[in-house]
Amino acid sequence: MVRQPRYLWLAEQLREPILRGEISPGTRLPSRTRLARAYRVSEQISRTALRLLVTEGLVEARPGSGYFVRDVPEVFRLCRTDAASGSGLGRLSRERFGTEQEPCVSPLSSRLRLRDGDPVYRTTQRGLSARVPIALHLSWEPASLTAGTLRTPFDAAVDLGLLDRLSAAGHPVDRVVEEVCVRSLRDAEATLLGAAPGMSVLVVERTHYSGGRPVETSDLIGAAEQCRLLYKLSLARPRRSGDPRGRS
Repeated sequence: MVRQPRYLWLAEQLREPILRGEISPGTRLPSRTRLARAYRVSEQISRTALRLLVTEGLVEARPGSGYFVRDVPEVFRLCRTDAASGSGLGRLSRERFGTEQEPCVSPLSSRLRLRDGDPVYRTTQRGLSARVPIALHLSWEPASLTAGTLRTPFDAAVDLGLLDRLSAAGHPVDRVVEEVCVRSLRDAEATLLGAAPGMSVLVVERTHYSGGRPVETSDLIGAAEQCRLLYKLSLARPRRSGDPRGRS
């Protein structure tokens, strides 16, 4: 049996009472020196254990003051199976910042199979809970698909869903692909979310296709410690020979 590193063991001694609520939010934890003495470990081990809890979002370090237990953030589940195949912001209230035309740049040009500089429509909106920004939704689509029609993001009715709008413009969506990753929050995104640049965020890159051509792509961005993705998958059971309903 592999022996557990001491810093992981020490982190567990602190993590469990925090998660059980035995150490309330705002409580100042013992200093590195006091922890080292209490648990008979080195200060390097106590320092590493505290940094691990900071990384996990359970503890925050306040320069000159020490380490404090953080409030456990509310978790928001974002459904990725909505019938409209829209922003995926779910029950969060939506704040729309509008649409702008801009030149396409990499890596969006690869996602949309465009050349750098080709015009795209960018739509920005964010999801809020009690007026607090929780998630950001950015979407891009080639301007050439709807330019000169009343089906652009500028002209279409606000309540007209993406699928209906693109279908009416002659580009019915027949496939959706999603890729999920965790990365650092960028400066422009941080401004809209009211968060610190560099924090870990969960990102869902969703691309809609029509006849094999990407017609829209989007990023759903939310704090990794607050947002969960909810997928509801239907499992099709294989039919057995001689029984069209799959019964034995």
